[in-house]
Amino acid sequence: MPTDEDRADVFVSIRSGDVEALQKVLAARPVLAASRLGGMARGRTPLHVVTDWPGYFPNGPRIAQVLIGAGADVDARENEDGTGETPLHWTASSDDADVARVLIDAGADLEAPDGSIGTPLDNAVGYGCWNVARLLVERGARVEKLWHASALGLLDRIEDLLGDPANSTEAAIDQAFWHACAAGYRRAAALLYERGANLAFTPAYGHGTVLDAASSHGTQRGSLIGWLEQLGAHRTTD
Repeated sequence: MPTDEDRADVFVSIRSGDVEALQKVLAARPVLAASRLGGMARGRTPLHVVTDWPGYFPNGPRIAQVLIGAGADVDARENEDGTGETPLHWTASSDDADVARVLIDAGADLEAPDGSIGTPLDNAVGYGCWNVARLLVERGARVEKLWHASALGLLDRIEDLLGDPANSTEAAIDQAFWHACAAGYRRAAALLYERGANLAFTPAYGHGTVLDAASSHGTQRGSLIGWLEQLGAHRTTD
């Protein structure tokens, strides 16, 4: 039976990106790949450890492949009672598209419900994770909400969805307009503005006006900037 030390070794190997050490412990205790880890992992699975916020852990894609190859459940929920988010929800919230691709290749449920916002696509769009959002759609995630189509700049799909009364309300158009601006899609924003979108609108879960949203960075860009700043990089000064 795996010991607490074994579980700690799995956690440390994942977070440090030590593929060889992870393979070694899994070879001795294969059951650990689909187990629940204690300590800092708080009862979550190894796949949740490699997909946790803020993402981009060393050798993340390879670590995920090793875990899945050893039997990790790609659709496991974060809590032992079956509630919470899947690993794909987590990569969709950090914009770690490389790890998301590994999960999708292994058959992760693109439409898994009950994420912090909803499906993985809900999470990706809601948190400004444009790379994972585009990947999800490329791999078959359904675009059935106006704010999804607008955040992805899908003009034809926006036109289709505006023909649905549920997607053509004032609230739906304002929300979609804000997301189109946040994602930087001018034509999508213009189309929605022509349909009456409100320049002063801010969604309850968002921050700032549409101009603020248009001026902000996506999650991956923000993560990169934060990493560079931690390393000591500086901006050009006058």
